Amino acid sequence: MMAALATGLLVLGFVMLIEGLAYALAPSLVERLLAALAALPIPMRRQIGLLAMLAGLILLWAAKSLGA
Repeated sequence: MMAALATGLLVLGFVMLIEGLAYALAPSLVERLLAALAALPIPMRRQIGLLAMLAGLILLWAAKSLGA
């Protein structure tokens, strides 16, 4: 139980670190990316989100399989 909580906190912290870096280093790029995403049709945005979730799930599974 505690190992799962520690892993979850580690993953959340890493995501926040990467997100923060993007906003700190290239805020105008983030704005352009968000504008480009807003221009996409909703079904395409949903598909991108689902693919991103699947990629994240695969990465988490791989990390756990390697002993993280």
